[in-house]
Amino acid sequence: MLIYNLKRTALKIYLAILLIPFLVLPVYAQPSIKDIDLVVQKYVSDICCSPTTMAFIGNDILVLEKSSGEVHLIRNGVYQNTPVLKENVTSAGEQGMLSIDVVGTKVYLYFTESSYNDGPPLGKRVYSYDWNGEKLVNKTLIKDMPQTQIYHNGGGITTDLNGSVYLIVGDAGRYGKLENHQVGEPDDTGVILRLVPSGPYYAMGIRNSFGLTVDPITGKLWDTENGPDYGDEINIVPPNFNSGWDVLMGPANKTQLAEIPHYKNYVYHDPQFTWEKPVAPTAISFVNSDKLNNYRNSVLVGDCNNGNLYKFELNQNRDGFVFKSPQLQDNVVNIGDSMDEIILGTGFGCLTDIKEGPDGLVYIVSLSDGTIYRLIPKQSSYQLAELGNYQYLLYVIPAGAAIAFLAYYKKYKTGKTNLGVSKPDSNLLRTRHDPQTMPTNPV
Repeated sequence: MLIYNLKRTALKIYLAILLIPFLVLPVYAQPSIKDIDLVVQKYVSDICCSPTTMAFIGNDILVLEKSSGEVHLIRNGVYQNTPVLKENVTSAGEQGMLSIDVVGTKVYLYFTESSYNDGPPLGKRVYSYDWNGEKLVNKTLIKDMPQTQIYHNGGGITTDLNGSVYLIVGDAGRYGKLENHQVGEPDDTGVILRLVPSGPYYAMGIRNSFGLTVDPITGKLWDTENGPDYGDEINIVPPNFNSGWDVLMGPANKTQLAEIPHYKNYVYHDPQFTWEKPVAPTAISFVNSDKLNNYRNSVLVGDCNNGNLYKFELNQNRDGFVFKSPQLQDNVVNIGDSMDEIILGTGFGCLTDIKEGPDGLVYIVSLSDGTIYRLIPKQSSYQLAELGNYQYLLYVIPAGAAIAFLAYYKKYKTGKTNLGVSKPDSNLLRTRHDPQTMPTNPV
C-alpha cells in the first residue's frame, strides 16, 4: 500500500507541475467573438464605479468612472489608482461622468455636475482641460445645459476630420420644437451640438443616444439612437438632420412624415438600420487599421441589453449597409428575424464604448463588467507579448517534470527515493495490514 501511495504522490506532483503554465498564463474573458482570426483579450479589469467611455491620449488611455466622477489613466496596460481628475457628479440613473474626447492635448468631458458627489444636479456641462502628461488642468466651461433629468441625458462626444467637436444629448424628458412639437422654445435637448467652434444645432429630433462617431473616410457623422419600446436606430447624420422624434422612431410612413412640423431647415430621412425590439445600442465606431483589414469597410456597434457587438458591412458609397440575409435587406430587424449575420461578438455585458487604438486594435468598454476588452489577431505578437517570458513554460516545465518523475522512479526502484526514504519491506507491509499478525507496537 505504501508503494501505491508513493506512486500516487509522485503522479500528483507531476500533474501539478504540468498545470503550472496554465495557471500563470493570462486567462481570456467570457466574451466570445465569431471571427476565428480574432481573440478577445481582457485588457484592464476591476475598474471601479461603472466605466462609461474612454479616449486615447498618445499611447495612454483616459477612462471615465460614471458614479465616482473620476478620470483614471491607463498606461502600458496598467490602471493607475490615483485619478488624474475628480469632479463632483450626480450619478442617479443615466447621469454621471458620461463622455470624453481628445483633440491633441485638449480633453473634453461631458458630465452632470453637482456641488458635491451625488448631490442635486447643477446641469449638464461640457468642460475642456489641458493634459500635462500626468493631470487634467485648466478647467474651462464650454457648454452649460440646465435641462437635466435622471434619464435621456445621452452622451457622446466626437471630433470630425476638420477638428470640430460635437456632442449628442437626449430629450431629458422635454417636448418642445426640438422634439418636433409645435410649441416649446429650443433648450439644448434632443440635439447634436457643435461645441468647438460653437455653431447652430447640427441635428434635432433625437430621443436619446450613447453613440456618436465620424467615418474616417467620408468625414460624415453617424449616431445610434434609443427608441422607447420599439425602433432603436443607426443613422448617418448630415447637417440639419431631423431624426423624427417625438413623431416617430424607425422608418416613417406617409402619415408620420406629414406630422413632422419641419422646424426651420431641418430635414428627416429614414434610419440606416432599425431594431424593432430595442437592444439599447450604445457605442458606434469605424475601423481604419491595417491590422484589421477585414473590418475597414465595416461599422461596429455595441448594445447594453444583450451584451452584443455588431458588425455592419458598408455599401460602396459608405452611406448604408448591405446584407446577405433577406430578412435584413429592408434595413430592419423585425421581431423573429435572425441577427446572426450582424452579431460579431457576445457576452460583453453593458457595452458602452468602442475605440480604435493607436496600435490599430479595437478596445471595448463594458460598464457592467468594469473591464476594457481588446480584440487582437490570433497568433499575433500581441498575444505573445501578453505571454511575455511565460511562453517557455509551455515546453520547459512539462519536460522538466517528466525528467524529474523518471529520475524519482529510477531511484525508487534501486531501493532509495530522492527523499532519502529506504524502500519499505513488503513483508512488513503485509504484517501491518493483517490484523491477526500485526505487532503489538508496530514500527
